[in-house]
Amino acid sequence: MAPVQFSAAGVGAVAFATKGMASRDALRLPPPAAVRVLRQAPRPSRGLVVRAAAAIVAPKYTTLKPLADRVLVKIKSAEQKTTGGILLPSAAQSKPQGGEVVAIGEGRTVGDNKVEVSIQVGSQVVYSKYAGTEVELNDSNHLILKEDDIIGILETDDAKDMKPLSDRVLIKVAEAEDKTPGGLLLTETTKEKPSIGTVVAVGPGPLDEEGKRIPLSVSAGSTVLYSKYAGSEFKGSDGTSYIVLRVSDLMAVLS
Repeated sequence: MAPVQFSAAGVGAVAFATKGMASRDALRLPPPAAVRVLRQAPRPSRGLVVRAAAAIVAPKYTTLKPLADRVLVKIKSAEQKTTGGILLPSAAQSKPQGGEVVAIGEGRTVGDNKVEVSIQVGSQVVYSKYAGTEVELNDSNHLILKEDDIIGILETDDAKDMKPLSDRVLIKVAEAEDKTPGGLLLTETTKEKPSIGTVVAVGPGPLDEEGKRIPLSVSAGSTVLYSKYAGSEFKGSDGTSYIVLRVSDLMAVLS
C-alpha cells in the first residue's frame, strides 16, 4: 500500500477506540512533511525594472514627466579624486547631493490657490542626502524628489552663495575652539562641534494654508544658536564650514 502523506496545516494526534479491546492505542502519524518554499524567478518586465535601489526605465521610454510638486534632477557625478589628486575607489566616493534640474511638475494646490514649482529647469540644486527615488534614464542617473526635499539653489560653485529654499537658512558655522580653558591644544577630532553661527541667507519661508509665503523670523547677519546635530553641512571653496537647516532647528538669536 502506498504511504499516505499529510499536509503541514496542523495535523495532530488522532486517537480512536477499537470495540472489544482492553486498551486504546493511539494511531501515530508520520511527522508533517517539510515544506519547501521555492522563490519564483521574477518575470522580465517591459516597463519599469527594479535593480538594487534604483529603477531603470526601459529604452523605449525616453522622457519622464514629474507630477505635482516633484522635480527631476540629473545627478552630478561623484568625485573620483581627492583635492590632492588621489584616485578614490567606488566604495570611498561620497554620494553626490547635487545636480541639475531637467524637468519640473505642474505644481500643487494649497487651499484654493495653485502653487507652481519655484525652481526653474536648468538650476543647479542641492538636495537632502536620502531623499527621492533614483532612476536611470538614457544611461544617466537621475533623482525624482519633492520640491521640499531640495535644500537650496547654487548660484556658483561655492557653498557661501547657496540660496536656501522654503523655511531653510544658510549659516556660516563659528570656528571651533583650538584650546581648552587651560591652554591645551585640541586636535581636529577632539574639538567640540560648535552650534553657533551667523546667518548668511534665508529662504522665502513656508507656505500657509492659502498658499502664501510666511516670512522667516530671522534675517541675514543674525548670530544664532541651533540644534547640534541638525541640518546638512557643506564646505566653502576656502574651507569655511556652512550648514543649511530649517528655521525650526534654531533655538535662539544671540546678541
